[in-house]
Amino acid sequence: MKNFIKSLLIFFLIASYGYSQNQPSVGHTDQNKFRQMKDLLPTPNNQHTASGAPGYEYTQQKVDYVMNIRLDENSNRIYGQEEITYKNNSKHHLEYLWLQLDQNKRAANSKTPDITSEVFDTPMNDPMFFTNNNIKKPFDGGFNIEYVKNADGNPLSYSINQTMMRINLVKPIPPGDSFEFNIKWWYNINNHVEDDGRSGYETFDDGNNSYAIAQFFPRLAVYNNVEGWQNMQFWGTSEFALEFGDYDVKITVPKDHIVEATGKLQNEKEVLSNEQRKRIELAKKSFTDPVFIVTEEEARANEMTTAIETQTWHYRAKNVRDFAFASSRKFIWEQMAVNINGKTVMAVSLYPKEGNPLWEEHSTRVVANTLELYSSFTFDYPYHKAVSVHAAGMGMEYPMICFNWGRPRPDGTYSEYTKNSMINVITHEIGHNFFPMIVNSDERQWAWMDEGINSFLETLAELDYDPNFDTGNLPKDIVRYMAGDQKFISPIMSQGDYVHQLSPNAYTKPAAALYMLRHTIMGPELFDYAFKTYAKRWMFKHPTPADFFRTMEDASAMDLDWFWRGWFYTTDVCDIGVKDVKRFYLTNKPTKKAEEFSKNYNLNLDQYKDYLIFYTEMNDSINKEDIKKASDFEILTYYLETLPEEEKKQLGVIPNYFYQVTFEKPGGLVMPIIAKITYEDGTTETKKYPAQIWRYNENEVSKVIKSDKAIVKITIDPSQETADVDTSNNSWPREIKQSKFEQFKSND
Repeated sequence: MKNFIKSLLIFFLIASYGYSQNQPSVGHTDQNKFRQMKDLLPTPNNQHTASGAPGYEYTQQKVDYVMNIRLDENSNRIYGQEEITYKNNSKHHLEYLWLQLDQNKRAANSKTPDITSEVFDTPMNDPMFFTNNNIKKPFDGGFNIEYVKNADGNPLSYSINQTMMRINLVKPIPPGDSFEFNIKWWYNINNHVEDDGRSGYETFDDGNNSYAIAQFFPRLAVYNNVEGWQNMQFWGTSEFALEFGDYDVKITVPKDHIVEATGKLQNEKEVLSNEQRKRIELAKKSFTDPVFIVTEEEARANEMTTAIETQTWHYRAKNVRDFAFASSRKFIWEQMAVNINGKTVMAVSLYPKEGNPLWEEHSTRVVANTLELYSSFTFDYPYHKAVSVHAAGMGMEYPMICFNWGRPRPDGTYSEYTKNSMINVITHEIGHNFFPMIVNSDERQWAWMDEGINSFLETLAELDYDPNFDTGNLPKDIVRYMAGDQKFISPIMSQGDYVHQLSPNAYTKPAAALYMLRHTIMGPELFDYAFKTYAKRWMFKHPTPADFFRTMEDASAMDLDWFWRGWFYTTDVCDIGVKDVKRFYLTNKPTKKAEEFSKNYNLNLDQYKDYLIFYTEMNDSINKEDIKKASDFEILTYYLETLPEEEKKQLGVIPNYFYQVTFEKPGGLVMPIIAKITYEDGTTETKKYPAQIWRYNENEVSKVIKSDKAIVKITIDPSQETADVDTSNNSWPREIKQSKFEQFKSND
């Protein structure tokens, strides 16, 4: 008997697929789900290479800032003077510079309110209509630019277009040269609780303020070879594209304020008491519990009086892309040491008494956990600290410091939701230190590159902090969004300002996609290596989406173009089901179906009669005696005895049961098929078929499942790994009934 198993499988394969005599009448372009993404990705070059790594000609600009800032608590104003040094590392002569004036979103003449379509849920004749912003006096925000001068003190020409300011240079900046200039400005600080915002102040019932200050100074926009100047307007949604540089910042505040900021404090002896400095040294050796630098008792006493005098806190930071600070007399201040691969990093929290006991219990520990988890998946955290600041209703990130919500009830009690929400936002915002504060993607253009990637790692960090944590970023959590009205859904690869549902689009969907890429498609080993390669390649640089996609494939030897195309460039959904299950048995007689197949495919059954066992479906006409013999393998045994010894050695164990399972895919996404098989004895087995199973036919595919035990149930995606939007077709059968074959056996 020659190659028994091969002949058996070839015959069954041909019989399973059938053949169509209909030939296509017209041609078509390649629309296969597995076609390469050469039509979507930019052409590689010597700055952004085909491997996804920075090329040998990669350059980026450097911007250094020396600033003097004064916070006026009486008027809630901030005054600033900055000296800027712009280093042109590109190969281009720059005729002008673009700066971001983000506070102009709040200016009295801002166009941001004009682009919002108003929907009146409250009739205009209802008194409640007049309680909203329709009659409220507009906030007088926005930058007041007092002057722009060059290094010699001569005025520089400039032009302001909403949230962007162009510096008109007298002569271009040549490649490799630097340009120095000065700006003096001030603005009214917004109440971020009443007027919303990514920064501002909160006034407490005791009359004291807490300040979370960011986007507070004119900042250089990014110039690169991908976008040129990234000078898209800031409408309030899509965030910031910024250059790296060094900061030297002096912040003058009321003397009784506690300040934290981006960078290292340079004048501890001037602004901290001896006791506070001793506590900081103690905290540097405490790796398990936070140490209070300012206790709650001390903060309560501090908030009872208001200082008239001021003092200046001096910070320096190297190689950061932004600067932010927090200031208040209400702050409780704690620190704890974190071991990052042998280097001590400080986890820091600042919060008012209104944050306790929740913040004391969790904030600093969450910071530490986040630094440890993210470092293990990317690179060792390079800065000396990470600070979590309590700010009502806010979740915003900056280098080394972030502002986070999560406040208990006035009596100190809190719900599980409040606790988890606080843990969630602290993890997320501290995580932003890695993406985009270090892996510095263009947030204005591609929100998912910082929000989505960060939300993915946030998910892993939260599960590390609490294995039962409800992250909201797993594949099952994105089903409702993906199954929603397509009019309000955009591809992930969309600029954030026109996306209807930015949170699921830029946060949850890419996070869920990367989670399934790691756990379901690539596996942790391949994914983790490729992901860490991307992070290390683009530390302190400006990656693009193509750099991420290409690196993940380059470092893993996996073709993922089908995944990026489906999940990131379309709004297709995953819907995979079991269409049909056919059961076959063994017999030594060619059935009517076998004879029909042999005729259609010009097979000579006589050629196979001495060694081929034919499969046939239960609805073929076979007498009961044949079925009984087949079940006892009498005929099969006879054939096996006639085989030469060498061929017998090549045979495996012939199973009792054969099932042809046809899977369907009503959804547009190709994804792996995860099938949980339940046998008659109650045992289960999970089979995973790679997404490439759909490469020839994306509508339906068939697989043969062989077993010594009868199958009673097949379930698709039992652990909700693929975000399947319709589970009504995920199981076979709905009602398990005894098959005809089992009926025959029981009758015998």
